[in-house]
Amino acid sequence: MPTTLIVFSPLRWNAMQERPQQLLSRLASGWRVLFVEEPVPGNGPARLQIEAVAPTVEVLRAHTPLPAAGFHDDQLPLLRALLAGHLRAHGIDDYVVWFATPLALPLIDDLQPRAVVYDCMDELSSLVGAPHLLHQREAALLGMADLAFASGPSLCEARSGLRGDMHCLPSAVDAHAWSPATLDRDSAEALAAARLQAHIAGPRLGYCGAIDERIDLALLARLADARPDWQIVMAGPVLGIAAGSLPQRDNLHWLGSQPGERLAHLVSAWHVCLMPFKLHPAVRQASAATKALEYMAAEKPIASTALPDVSALYADVVALADDAPGFVNACTRLLGESGAAQAARVGAMRKHVESTSWDATAERIAALLEGELCEYRLPGALRVGPGREARRLPSASMPINSDARAARGGERGGIGVENIGASLS
Repeated sequence: MPTTLIVFSPLRWNAMQERPQQLLSRLASGWRVLFVEEPVPGNGPARLQIEAVAPTVEVLRAHTPLPAAGFHDDQLPLLRALLAGHLRAHGIDDYVVWFATPLALPLIDDLQPRAVVYDCMDELSSLVGAPHLLHQREAALLGMADLAFASGPSLCEARSGLRGDMHCLPSAVDAHAWSPATLDRDSAEALAAARLQAHIAGPRLGYCGAIDERIDLALLARLADARPDWQIVMAGPVLGIAAGSLPQRDNLHWLGSQPGERLAHLVSAWHVCLMPFKLHPAVRQASAATKALEYMAAEKPIASTALPDVSALYADVVALADDAPGFVNACTRLLGESGAAQAARVGAMRKHVESTSWDATAERIAALLEGELCEYRLPGALRVGPGREARRLPSASMPINSDARAARGGERGGIGVENIGASLS
């Protein structure tokens, strides 16, 4: 059995603890994880920075002289050479490749993985500025992957036409980190959070997380204008949008990026938690459901726009709205919540939180990987999966070369990696 996972991620390991970090840190108990981040600008020849962030987790970060951001095609030849050199130097020749972004897919051309995994975390192809080839490259990856996960029901449903055996594995929450019962009120982060909000009167309505084009800035402005007596707190980094586009109001407070350990302390001082996401196809994001779980673990009232996954999973405990007036009304109702209603809501929230677990999700993924790889132990094993045609698998001793991968992709109705360039032109 291979013992190494090579992961291509669009997220930095040392950023906020999100789905990749939560899952892979748990899988690292049985696997060696090579976490390949997007390149960063550097002077001189391309080089690979290696950082051991845990006993069995290494972050590989390429420093290149190229200006192209992310897993841009211009970066891929340099990344390919750096990764090949690292694998060769450390004798790593039996591994599984895990994609958290389809943009890195061409890097597989020079690899021979035992299996390929795709973890679809969010709907990004419709966002402004998304690479035009993201959708096509994802279709290719869905066609060739041995296992494909989606982090929410709507993401899974949206890809069912390309792949019939997607595994819906929703993200979870680290309940202990958010629960008001376990917060250390005297910690340095608690005191820092108190200082940040000391000048902000109540009631406080807040959001924590990335502030990007999925946030409905117009909705926030209308909320602030409708109730100038409410204080709206926005804590998180501004990503992909101009800071000048953020609406400015006396009762709208932009706290900027905050350490992950501080967020729960900020949230604990809010009266209502906000999920002011835009309602359009690009926001078919399972991360919104994760945000709801964090707020639920904090036992706070939640007002959200009517996102598909939130509506499907948590409509019993989240106040949903389709427009700005509805959002204002939802917040008004939550601020006027009775003691009995609060007790019922907190009880229901605890049940939702208790039903999710990063440990359980990681165990499910480990079992799926084990099952997938066990099939390679039987030479020529015949497998039929839901929505897929039967296909012959190579034996464990047979590497997955480009021709084999292309054939397998074709049998699933996908396009082979070798044809990606032609299909995207």
